[in-house]
Amino acid sequence: MTQTKKILRALAGETLDTPPIWMMRQAGRYLPEYRATRGEAGDFLSLCYNSALAAEVTLQPIRRYGFDAAILFADILLLPQALGADLWFVTGEGPRLSTIENQADFDKLKPVSEIHETLNPVYETVRILSRELPEETTLIGFAGMPWTVATYMVAGRGTPDQGPAHKLKDENPEVFDQIIDILTEGTVEYLSKQIEAGAEVVKLFDSWAGSLKGADFDRYAVEPAKKIIAALKERHPDTPIIAFPRGAGERYVGFAEETGADCVALDDGVTPDWAAANVQTSGCVQGNLKSSHMVTGGQDLVDETRKIVEALGKGPHIFNLGHGITPDADPENVQLMIDTVRGN
Repeated sequence: MTQTKKILRALAGETLDTPPIWMMRQAGRYLPEYRATRGEAGDFLSLCYNSALAAEVTLQPIRRYGFDAAILFADILLLPQALGADLWFVTGEGPRLSTIENQADFDKLKPVSEIHETLNPVYETVRILSRELPEETTLIGFAGMPWTVATYMVAGRGTPDQGPAHKLKDENPEVFDQIIDILTEGTVEYLSKQIEAGAEVVKLFDSWAGSLKGADFDRYAVEPAKKIIAALKERHPDTPIIAFPRGAGERYVGFAEETGADCVALDDGVTPDWAAANVQTSGCVQGNLKSSHMVTGGQDLVDETRKIVEALGKGPHIFNLGHGITPDADPENVQLMIDTVRGN
């Protein structure tokens, strides 16, 4: 069957006249309809585990904007919760997790074989979406990468420099490597189930990859990605995989070849011209408009969007932000971005 979905064509290496477009965190707090549904769910985690409502918020930006892809509404910390970590959210501050500081803490985790009991509602959300999405819309599943998820499991929360995780990996590498290994194995099983339920593409979010330098980047960003992608490709050879090592800078170069990813997502710390010359030569790239343009809008948004489309238009490209849209974004600016990309 000839592939007609635009994102799948770009991921297969095709250069399109108009790039397909979706947006990280496109189902989120900037939309009034999302806030209403979250209020109905009660709290963030209840929304993640309510398959009908999670599917609803995933569909909302598709109805409003007609993005070329929908990304499953979930959270990267559902996997550690499924492994037995305590997870809760503090309003206005974000997630909190029970911490792993030593071998005894690690030994409290469940085996990977038991994660699906907790995560079954997520797979049901994927099944609902695969039935309800417009036929031209690609469904993207996702997970956090082991390094990024581990930073939360060690610190119990997000930190500015991922200091607690760096300290544990340097002072107790045996325990830290066990965390990375169980997350690597768990991510394969989690994403494999998403694909079986109907995800057509999966994305690996390594939001804190930028704090890894030198050999640490190879060991904790490249190697886990390589293992996860190889295992998924063995089971699901036709499913494209997008990797997002945010903050990688120069290490974006060659990341696709090193890991086997079909596409590398770019943050806004690199210019589109540099990315075209150094990263897109290896295949599809995704990105990379600054999220702040969704707040400020205006001619700057239009100019920067056009610049990205032009710079990356000579090769396979998926238009996206360089990071997730923020809660203070104006929904009208999202429409302006889409109209600019599509030439309306």
